[in-house]
Amino acid sequence: MMSSFSLFAGVQQAGSGASGDQQRHQQLVNTAANFEEMLAKAKQGDAQGQLWVGNAYRDGAGVGRDYHEAAKWYDVAANQKVPEAELALGFLYEQGLGVSKDYRRAFDYFHAAALQGEPTAENNLASMYQQGKGVNRDLDEASRWYRAAAKAGHAVAQCNLGSMYYRGEGVAPDHNEATRWFRASAEEGMPEAQNILAVLYYKGDGLSVDYGEAAEWARRAAEQGYAPAQADLAYMFEQGKGVPLDYVAAYSWYSVAASAGERHSPGRLKSLSRVMLAEQMREAKARAVAWQAQHGKPAEVKENPGAMSFLPEK
Repeated sequence: MMSSFSLFAGVQQAGSGASGDQQRHQQLVNTAANFEEMLAKAKQGDAQGQLWVGNAYRDGAGVGRDYHEAAKWYDVAANQKVPEAELALGFLYEQGLGVSKDYRRAFDYFHAAALQGEPTAENNLASMYQQGKGVNRDLDEASRWYRAAAKAGHAVAQCNLGSMYYRGEGVAPDHNEATRWFRASAEEGMPEAQNILAVLYYKGDGLSVDYGEAAEWARRAAEQGYAPAQADLAYMFEQGKGVPLDYVAAYSWYSVAASAGERHSPGRLKSLSRVMLAEQMREAKARAVAWQAQHGKPAEVKENPGAMSFLPEK
């Protein structure tokens, strides 16, 4: 199964309605002007201004990226009990960005924000308990905090809680409950949960076997650039399960997944190359190139020995 995730809150900005280079230039001008305005407020002790300036330094918005400066402003905002600042500062300590890596301080800041009901902090706190980072490992506490965030609609926490139910960590094993939380996360658009749901449908694990549903959920995750799902979807095209038998589609998806380091795909590509015509190979490669041109290269796959898949090892 998947490991737990640790995330931090980002800054969302609405578009201005302008277009092209003009829009980008205006955004830069506006961001720089906003930075000076918010910096003045921050220096006057305005907590939201301090958070804003911290975010700007972290993201390099209107000012050069500087994690050390970000940490400084998050710290003064955290002293005013701003949960978003506590969360962000916890992340910097967890990752060692602008500050010395310190899991205990990361835990403390996540805990402070979680006590104020900040869902991402609740998820991150649960992850610290689950992994024993900055605190003694405690799966009961991990499941409790994942549940709090999951009930608030946090998709990552929903997926992590589903994983705990699936494995029976901190809770009694319950594949039906695991599936419920995986589905909630998948419906929020979480690609890892979408692919887990695909595997459960494919294997009939907690669900009735349904190759069509498996293919649909794998497709949703694959289109988001999640390489394990791209490989699973490719396998379904290769086998003609839940989708029409289509070697071109299979080769194309394996190619995209292989570019991100998905470990099954190179071998599957080699096997397919023995049964495909040269014209089919050219078309498949062209599709893969076109997909990457439109969507970008998938994120590199991080090794996760417990990750779920229905691809054969050989």
